[in-house]
Amino acid sequence: MKIEKFEDLLIWKLSLKITRNVYDLTSQPNFNRDFALRDQIRRAVISVSSNIVEGFEKNNNNEFIRFLKISKGSTGEVRNQLYIALAVKYISKEQFDKTNQELKDLANQTGGFIAYLEKCRSQGNFVQKKKFVNSQFVNK
Repeated sequence: MKIEKFEDLLIWKLSLKITRNVYDLTSQPNFNRDFALRDQIRRAVISVSSNIVEGFEKNNNNEFIRFLKISKGSTGEVRNQLYIALAVKYISKEQFDKTNQELKDLANQTGGFIAYLEKCRSQGNFVQKKKFVNSQFVNK
């Protein structure tokens, strides 16, 4: 299956699910009052999906890889902020574990997609939008 729009990307869909989870966590009473941490983690989680989309829309393999790496970095930033939220008892261990695992899964999937695109690039196959064919990265 070809990826014709960013909405086809599994990593984008997972990033939206995680964004919703983070918004739910940061809406809890204690967390919601810590404006600095709440706003920072929300900005970071928004950056994850936004960079996936921005890179995809560049229609350029090199740019897409670059933005996917930025997105993956933002995933790590969100994980760090979750550790902080856990340390100051804004979230439970169960909430932390669930969201942290989702973020690790997303980082691994993003890393796999980056590796796939870099392999295509090294073989001289610059991937253009609408021509991604690896079904591992799209819904069937």
